[in-house]
Amino acid sequence: MTRPLGTPMGEMEFLGWLGQAEPGEVLVYHRGFLAVDRHWAEGGALDRLADRAAWAAEHGLADLLQRRHGPEDLSYLAIARQRTTSLSRLLGSETP
Repeated sequence: MTRPLGTPMGEMEFLGWLGQAEPGEVLVYHRGFLAVDRHWAEGGALDRLADRAAWAAEHGLADLLQRRHGPEDLSYLAIARQRTTSLSRLLGSETP
């Protein structure tokens, strides 16, 4: 899944993709320079997205990669992995 440049993705959209993605399916969830962009984004939405992507990787749901296009211009990719447990079960075990 590729997003138009400059179109922000939200945490819930990321989770929706993650819940239905087939193993090996690729999602570009951000383009830019995430380490800087997340601190300038309004409302913390990009922070939540980046944290959720890291959570997905930590739980074995996705592999995260970067593709460099130029200086401070990267695509951040999530590649779905084979799930051994349901996404809803993992989300239900989170502490608020």
